[in-house]
Amino acid sequence: MAELTGRIALVTGAGQGVGRGIALALASRGAAVALAGRTVGKVEAVADEIRSRAGEAHAFSCDVTDPDSIAALVGAVVDEFGGLSILVNNAQTTVNGALLDVSEDEYGAVMDSGPRATWRLMRTCHPHLKGGGAIVNLGSAAGVRWDPSGYGVYAAAKEGIRSLTRAAACEWARDGIRVNAVLPLASSPALEQWSQERPDEAGDHLRTVPLGRFGDPEDDIGAAVVFLCGDDSRFITGHSLPVDGGQVLMR
Repeated sequence: MAELTGRIALVTGAGQGVGRGIALALASRGAAVALAGRTVGKVEAVADEIRSRAGEAHAFSCDVTDPDSIAALVGAVVDEFGGLSILVNNAQTTVNGALLDVSEDEYGAVMDSGPRATWRLMRTCHPHLKGGGAIVNLGSAAGVRWDPSGYGVYAAAKEGIRSLTRAAACEWARDGIRVNAVLPLASSPALEQWSQERPDEAGDHLRTVPLGRFGDPEDDIGAAVVFLCGDDSRFITGHSLPVDGGQVLMR
């Protein structure tokens, strides 16, 4: 299927894990993809992977905590592709720990790379997305779990992103821009590290997933993002979609 043919997508944090999977899924459905990340080698490798599948992709260096870097990224993407149709805010620094243990610098790094970067990127891309664009932001089940102990700062960042998602959806509907969020549960380097560091907790976590597995970054998470960016979801905006095998009950 090529339901995104003619669309131009920008994916941050696209060098590995969920970001890579989303980029691959978008490209497989016909979108030209701009892959942004701090480590150029990683996003270049994903761009090569997309091109090996006969897709169109270019890699860009960007530090999403730097407003000048964001402005340069969006300008370069528009210059390279001639426009912008889709923004996926995936990049996020992750710091876990009890509230009394997280440092000021760690807290700032999580917030700067999460809600602040999401806000900046949405605002910078807004003029290019008017008239039919789509934004998908990455939330997390950590923000809606009954006990976020040990994950409070990360959960706060992701809930901030969900609030920004809803506000942008309402404010920019008149501009023809749809804004949604996904809450993924997927195999990734971060999840693998967590599983190694806290194997008992990871095992308990997996047992709470009705479908009994973690999602695939491309075939599960990426497919959901493709849906939210395509015409089949044209009447969906301001929504938070868990893509987690049935684990989360949203209220």
